[in-house]
Amino acid sequence: MANDMTAPYASDPRETRGRLYPEQESAFRSPFQRDRDRIIHASAFRRLKHKTQVFIEHEGDYFRTRLTHSIEVAQVARTISGVLGLNTELTEAVALAHDLGHPPFGHTGEDALNALMAPYGGFDHNAQAIRIVTSLERHYADFDGLNLTWETLEGIAKHNGPVTGEIPHALARYNARHDLELHTHASAEAQVAALADDIAYSHHDLHDGLRAELFSTDELAELPILDACFAEVDRLYPGLNYYRRRHEALRRFFGVLVEDVIAVARRNLDEADPRSAQEVRAAGRMMVRFTDALWSDLKVLREFLFHRMYRAPSVVEMREQVTGVVHDLFPFFMANPDQLPKQWRKDVAEARDETDLARIVADYIAGMTDRFALQQHARLIGSDILETTNVAGAWSGN
Repeated sequence: MANDMTAPYASDPRETRGRLYPEQESAFRSPFQRDRDRIIHASAFRRLKHKTQVFIEHEGDYFRTRLTHSIEVAQVARTISGVLGLNTELTEAVALAHDLGHPPFGHTGEDALNALMAPYGGFDHNAQAIRIVTSLERHYADFDGLNLTWETLEGIAKHNGPVTGEIPHALARYNARHDLELHTHASAEAQVAALADDIAYSHHDLHDGLRAELFSTDELAELPILDACFAEVDRLYPGLNYYRRRHEALRRFFGVLVEDVIAVARRNLDEADPRSAQEVRAAGRMMVRFTDALWSDLKVLREFLFHRMYRAPSVVEMREQVTGVVHDLFPFFMANPDQLPKQWRKDVAEARDETDLARIVADYIAGMTDRFALQQHARLIGSDILETTNVAGAWSGN
């Protein structure tokens, strides 16, 4: 079960800290493989198919959704993890689960829910992912949630680094039952998943922005890192069709990011010389990261994307529309909890106060897909934003 691991600091499934609820382990799947499989079969994972990455789900068939993004992250993470001699199954489990807590409409929906939940402890998509895999997935006879291993839960909770300061409500609540050691760094596998996330969206947001015609290929060819990628393509394939040219350049850009992370991780791990996964956690710094030079160039690219894509007028217009959807649905369900589906009524009946009710409503809204949130808004509030905005369908890609 551990044949893919060559590094002494890899997370060995035979040494897992186990699950909150003890189970008899599989005879043919490692604990981390079992975690990965449970995540893939989770309802929340399937719903990512219709959740926003950048563009609202109905706006085009070619744009990334949270599901396709998560699959791309897992592919990158598994590749890097294998090169570094880590446990690829744990890496993949964390990568596939990292965005489970995203509400409809991406970060726009998260910002709206966080504002609405401010009096009740706020809303954070990483903490919500923990809430989903430890409580809200209710399919098993013996427990709520997926009963994932400590290592997978740790990776979901702190793949971006130690959780310091005020701990998000949903995470603090679970951590009080099952200590995830939030003050330390996560395993090398979880750190790889975090950087794979950065690599995946840095790459595919450029693809999607081009398809949406928010900027041109020529503009990209003048940006750091990409300038060298386009130059190499032009040298090897003079006169190449514009579509193939940009694909080849972005493919090389993708490779530059992956190779940079592998080189830095190898150097950091060689210097620190950890002899166990626990020593990686105790190292006091991220072992897996970009070089300072590449990170500086990436910041230029992200500034470009921020202004030309994430804050493009057409994107901002839709952001405003869907923010209104969340701001309408939340008070509606707070005032009318009887309108929640039947399977939520027991939770409502057991709610001790307004904060408990708000958390239930937030859980329900956060679990919605883009299309379901829009349908519910049209049905319950009587306003269909797809009919009132001229943005709908603008980026069909067909």
